Amino acid sequence: MCMSEINLKKIPYGIRKSEILNNTEEDKRVRRFMAPTRVLWKTDSDKASVVGEDALLRSCVKQIHFNPDKVCTLSSNGESAGILLDFGVEFHGYVKLYISSVNPERVNLRIRFGESASEAMSDIGGEKNATNDHINRDQVINVGFLSMPEIGPSGFRFVRIDVLDPNAAVSIYGVQGIFTYRELEYKGSFESNDELLNTIWNTAAYTVHLNMQEYVWDGIKRDRLVWIGDIHPETSTIQAVFGYDESVEKSLELARNECPLPIYMGGISAYSLWWIIVQHDWYLQNGNRAFLEAQRKYLKDLLVLFSGFISDDGVEMLPENRFVDWPTQADPDATHAGLQGILSLAMQKGSVLCRELGEDDTAALCDEAVKKLSKHIPETTNKQAAAILALAGMQDARKMSEEVLKVGGAKGFSTFFGFYMLCAMGKAGDVTDSLNIIREYWGAMLSRGATTFWEDFNLDWLEGSSRIDELVPEGVKDLHGDYGAYCYQKLRHSLCHGWSSGPAAFMAQYVLGIKPVAPGCSKVTINPNLGDLEWVRGTYPTPKGIIKVEYTKKADGTIESKIELPEGVTRV
Repeated sequence: MCMSEINLKKIPYGIRKSEILNNTEEDKRVRRFMAPTRVLWKTDSDKASVVGEDALLRSCVKQIHFNPDKVCTLSSNGESAGILLDFGVEFHGYVKLYISSVNPERVNLRIRFGESASEAMSDIGGEKNATNDHINRDQVINVGFLSMPEIGPSGFRFVRIDVLDPNAAVSIYGVQGIFTYRELEYKGSFESNDELLNTIWNTAAYTVHLNMQEYVWDGIKRDRLVWIGDIHPETSTIQAVFGYDESVEKSLELARNECPLPIYMGGISAYSLWWIIVQHDWYLQNGNRAFLEAQRKYLKDLLVLFSGFISDDGVEMLPENRFVDWPTQADPDATHAGLQGILSLAMQKGSVLCRELGEDDTAALCDEAVKKLSKHIPETTNKQAAAILALAGMQDARKMSEEVLKVGGAKGFSTFFGFYMLCAMGKAGDVTDSLNIIREYWGAMLSRGATTFWEDFNLDWLEGSSRIDELVPEGVKDLHGDYGAYCYQKLRHSLCHGWSSGPAAFMAQYVLGIKPVAPGCSKVTINPNLGDLEWVRGTYPTPKGIIKVEYTKKADGTIESKIELPEGVTRV
């Protein structure tokens, strides 16, 4: 924002000078104070005690003061005294302590954040693989009386507080979570006769919302990074829920600026292809011509570069690091099949963008690349590869759905590529089967205490394992601390990962049936498929207003539809 657009009377006096103010930036996020909902555990022994813990559940604590009516006192007399608090829902932000008194003058407290109860009770390292990667979720602070330290930020639901000094006491007037988030209107919606699906839609939307900080992150605990190759399910959900947010364009430009060609985004060749795919879908949704124009040279050069990675017989030859999804990493054939589909899909969408920009020669190059890739159609039994080949039009969606994707239900699904598996099944018309997999797979996370969706999940983890919102009983497997894979083993595993939000975007596109097909949603297709649902209603945001739909399945199986389109949006 330039100086002429700023009301200096609203700027604190000390930074009004242009040489200072021009190097500042406002934080568009808000802070909301939250109280814990319950005490899940506390120390109770001869050498350590916690009394008055109900004081920590009070709401609206904003200021420490001299004469608190009641406090919680943690006393260590030879061993540490601790307490575990549950805020009832995962969020991103800080925890603020209102310290009334300490004995002696300074006391060391250990603060541990956890996305699960077991993570908040863990030690760094060890057999559970708890980490401080990307953020210090386990740290020691030194506090004095009448103080209000803020600790964080992190992504968490649970907080454990321990007095570390062997002979010390701390009286705490209150504990508050400070939720930091972008204040956005939920313009999109989904409601049906199935409450589980409704909850899954809302949880998916919330999961993405938490990851929309200054940029769009993978995870609020880990990875607090712009992984552009992981972001497409998130941006698809953002389009269905919020329509537009600047965090997406900031993330796309960050990835571009960090990786001048021939550097690949995130060091992974396919991630630069996903950047093209996101650009295309974002432009159809929001129609931001100025933003697209700003990508012209980079987009054109990127498409020319990737057009050179196709052999004469149509085989993709993408360079290292070759990545589709974590479960395909050990299977070179599945990786190749997936990359063949991603490259074709990116070239198809790149052609559309180039024609929009008047770059007809590059568009023709993209069309030729798609034609060449079609000479080689990999066969696969891998669900990730089958999904992307179907969406790229390289394999028949019906065949892939029947022979690969539906086999074993949610077995072989991942939270990232699960979005594309659902969409490929939706393209085949298998919406009932897709909804059943959503219930089985994403619903299972909710059944174990999740309030956000995870970096990964495997149905095999359910047998004999715990809930994430309870302490793990003796003889029961720790669902968070004993599972995970690849780079997200055990407690390092993120329980709030934006790429897991696919069901919300899928339900908007294939159940409500709404897809933009011209820039800025000026033209949309509306082809509902209720699957096994009796009725559905929802909304979809466009730059011109909200699309409203309501569908009811009649006794003969036909659908009665009510559709309201804002002015300037045409159904085709």
